[in-house]
Amino acid sequence: MAVGATLFGIVFVVVLTTSKNQSPAARLALKDRKVEIVNGMRTALAAASDAEKSAVMATTDQDSQTFANQARTATKALQQGREQLSGLLDTSGSPREKELLAEFSKSFVDFERIDRDLLALAVQNTNLKAYQLAFGPASEALQAADEALAHLVTRSSESNSADDKKIILLADDARISTLRIQTLLPPHIAEESDQKMDELEARMTREDLAIRKSLAGLAAIRGLAADKDLATAVARYEQFTEIRSQILKLSRENTNVRSLTISLNEKRRAMLLCQDALTGLQQEIEAAFIRDERRRAPVSTR
Repeated sequence: MAVGATLFGIVFVVVLTTSKNQSPAARLALKDRKVEIVNGMRTALAAASDAEKSAVMATTDQDSQTFANQARTATKALQQGREQLSGLLDTSGSPREKELLAEFSKSFVDFERIDRDLLALAVQNTNLKAYQLAFGPASEALQAADEALAHLVTRSSESNSADDKKIILLADDARISTLRIQTLLPPHIAEESDQKMDELEARMTREDLAIRKSLAGLAAIRGLAADKDLATAVARYEQFTEIRSQILKLSRENTNVRSLTISLNEKRRAMLLCQDALTGLQQEIEAAFIRDERRRAPVSTR
């Protein structure tokens, strides 16, 4: 049925556009068909933009991909409408209608390019994955390291020996530095500027060196080389360090931040240009029909 309706529509348009002496009803039907196509294009433009924003804001890869596919489908429908309208205007369009469609087509090229790049970024969700690591496995590893060092401090606080005081000092220094690194991860993930990310990573590196120095100092104290709590703290901090490397790599790709920035700036401008062109095109179709009907109206002899 759909194919039949499409063929009928094509035949209908051909008849309308090739007839030299169209009836008023045929001219009205042709105008309505043009407006119908433009309205369909405006609907597809809105659907593509809404789906793109949903892809950018989705919290899972599956949802992002689903919305990205919806955006691509709507964009394809928009392109099909443009081609249909172009065919009509080639044979029955005013110069201004053709000019406005050309303006839309130019804006649509940018719209498609931006959308293609944006959706490719949105479905990767690297910032979201970095957050999940930071507040999941990374946080768990640091918590385990902190608990082990806290236990070491508790044991040492029962004595006032020089070594025990040193243990408490070194363990507390390591705990404070690990906390500082942990608090630097979320700003890094959210950051857009490479320069600021460099600065955050430099601060992490300084804290990392301080932690390793403290842990090495603890291991050098007599009786702690084989201490279970210290071994746990060292192992869990190394685990955190590996996860931190993954987080920083994902954060550097910055796909969620970049796609959101493109969506709010470049994509929005391209969408508004397409929208304005379609609005102007619809207005011109209506105006051209009125001008043509007035030209065709019989002149009164009175």
